[in-house]
Amino acid sequence: MHRHMETERGARLGPFRRRLGRTVTTLSLLGAVACTSAPAPDAVAGPDAPTGHDVSVATWNMCGVRQWNCEKTGSPKEKFQQLRELIDDSGVHVLLLQEVCSQDLVSSARSLGPQWHSAFEPYAEVDEAGRRSPVDCTGQGRGQAGYGLLAGSALTDVELVPTEQPTVGLHRGILCARVPAQGLRVCNAHLSLRESDAEHPEWDFRDDQLSSLVATASTDAGTVFGGDFNSPPPVGDRNTSAWIWPSETYTTYRECDQKGGSRSGRATLKDGTKLDYLFTGLPRTSCTVVDTKVSDHRPLVMRVSRPEGPAGVSTAR
Repeated sequence: MHRHMETERGARLGPFRRRLGRTVTTLSLLGAVACTSAPAPDAVAGPDAPTGHDVSVATWNMCGVRQWNCEKTGSPKEKFQQLRELIDDSGVHVLLLQEVCSQDLVSSARSLGPQWHSAFEPYAEVDEAGRRSPVDCTGQGRGQAGYGLLAGSALTDVELVPTEQPTVGLHRGILCARVPAQGLRVCNAHLSLRESDAEHPEWDFRDDQLSSLVATASTDAGTVFGGDFNSPPPVGDRNTSAWIWPSETYTTYRECDQKGGSRSGRATLKDGTKLDYLFTGLPRTSCTVVDTKVSDHRPLVMRVSRPEGPAGVSTAR
């Protein structure tokens, strides 16, 4: 963690009241990771089996927590329709989702069909005494706010990766799982905003969080990792947060939209900023930024070639 003084753009968590507190903590592995799957009487067809070894993975901040300035970004039904379009039109097999409500995620998996599975981790608001409280989604029966995974086949080895988090304030995190049918491991990260710690607003946690993400990705060559990094790419003279990025992200790995030596990529936030990423060491065959009217973030879709060998077997580094 670097004690750095710049101000981050696009903070959307103003409604939270930050309070003074203790020292920096890490996410506990005892956090509640929920895995669900449910049959549906009216199942929607899942994605077709990938051609050859190709698999499509998407990341999308759904802006589903209405009290976080998301009131005008569409209903849960409209957001589900966008998920379905990603699956049907873009052939997505695995989705990394941020700012999703737990019951919306369960409902989506149920509506898509019995082959669809999900995993969810709630955000937590931590007070000055270290007490953790989940963030409830507004709207009856929508559950808790968090981040999760949605896949058209079983998820196994679901793991919450420990990361540095604010002493007092909102805890996000990193959630990983294997998707054996696709021969992949995926990691979904939602990084802290600048000034997330009420006691030390000058501290930046994103460098440590990115380092933890890269470290866990390095344990399996079949990993796709990404999410909402709350950070612009490490380019430009005016980018005061370029220092947070581990060198491996654009060298050992390649980003979905990376072309040659460029580290920019198309905007994923509607204000013209790129905040959403997908990285992998696997061969990339396409990258798409999908327009949507039901979030302030655009979904990012990457198609990759799977590791050689039987489905579900990935090559360890």
